[in-house]
Amino acid sequence: MPLFKTINFNSTTQILVWKVTESYAELFGQVVLNDSNRIRLDGMKSEMHQRAFLSVRKLLQETGHTDLDLYYDEFGKPHLKGEKHISITHSHNFSAIIISDQTVGIDIELQRDKIIRIADKFCDSEFQFLSRSFGTENKEEYIRKLTVIWGAKEAIFKIRNEKGISFKDHIKVNAFELKVKQTSAELHFDSVVKDFDIHFEEIKSGPESFRDEQMKQNCTLVYAFEKN
Repeated sequence: MPLFKTINFNSTTQILVWKVTESYAELFGQVVLNDSNRIRLDGMKSEMHQRAFLSVRKLLQETGHTDLDLYYDEFGKPHLKGEKHISITHSHNFSAIIISDQTVGIDIELQRDKIIRIADKFCDSEFQFLSRSFGTENKEEYIRKLTVIWGAKEAIFKIRNEKGISFKDHIKVNAFELKVKQTSAELHFDSVVKDFDIHFEEIKSGPESFRDEQMKQNCTLVYAFEKN
């Protein structure tokens, strides 16, 4: 499938989203890989992960880069040659990248009921503006908000990439409304305090017929900018 979505956030930041519908062979035949990433690809046991990995390289090509411009540091964080910052994400049938002059992180997550069961593992202060019961907001909205919170914390973790950071204990996402599509967050870790601007949007994709409603995949895309 061609590029699913492009977000030109500002003059120095671009987000691209790919919906992975191609086979492994199709994607592999359309990208160039450097030697180290070819080894990484061959070591992946899941074809879904392989296809996601290759779709990210398709996104790079959409921006005028190739895999030859991409490298990973000792902690597994991706970097582009030059002064641009990059962050990468994939979940189920979607992959996305963000490229910016600013320090950025990105995450895409499928909206699932499961997130309710694990909310206690990554939320703390956020429960002050979330309803644990569904008395003041319905279950669907609760899931959508939890997915934003998880995505924001994941994006921030990708920026900092430091061992020992706890989503629950060290990262706080401030109150937000889904319709506003932005909020802020804070990281307090090892005497370091950092503030972040958070932006998010929902991606809805799937069969359009009513009988296939349960097969639709709603995802949440979240990206974070570290404030100076």
